[in-house]
Amino acid sequence: MRRWDILKKSLFLLIAICLAGTFIAIRSVHADWAYSFVVNEEKSYIISDSRVEPEQVDSIIGKVTKYSDFEDTYSGNFSNHFPKGTNYYNIKGVSTNEAIAIKLGDGSFIKANYQGEYPGGASFKWTNVLWSIAGLFLLIMVTVNRIKGNKLL
Repeated sequence: MRRWDILKKSLFLLIAICLAGTFIAIRSVHADWAYSFVVNEEKSYIISDSRVEPEQVDSIIGKVTKYSDFEDTYSGNFSNHFPKGTNYYNIKGVSTNEAIAIKLGDGSFIKANYQGEYPGGASFKWTNVLWSIAGLFLLIMVTVNRIKGNKLL
C-alpha cells in the first residue's frame, strides 16, 4: 500500500507541474513591440513618419480587424498601433509591395512601408494543449496499471 501512496503523490506532483507549465505557456506577455506596424493580406508594413497627400490616395484595400498591444503573432489584418476598423489604402502609382496609406483619426494619411510577409496565425494552439493532456492521461493510466500488476501495454 505504501508504494501506491508514493505513486499517487508523484502523479499529483506531475499533474500540478504540467498544469502550471500550461498556464505559463498560455498567458500573454505584455511587451513593447520593436516598431509600430499593420498587417494587410499577410503582408507586414512598418508605420513611417511620412504623410501621404489625399490626392495620392486611391481605393481602400483593407482595414484593421484585430488590434493588440500584447506581443504575439495574430492572423488577419492586424495592427499593434491602430484600432480595429482603421482603413488601409493603395497609393497611386505605388505597389502594395512597396507601401500603403493608412487613414488617421483626423482624416489625414500616413505611409506604411512594406517589410515582408507576416507569419500570422496564433502562436498558441489549443489543439496542442488537448493532445498534451490526452498524452499525459494515457501515460498516467499505463503507469497506474503497471504498478497494480496489470500489463496493459
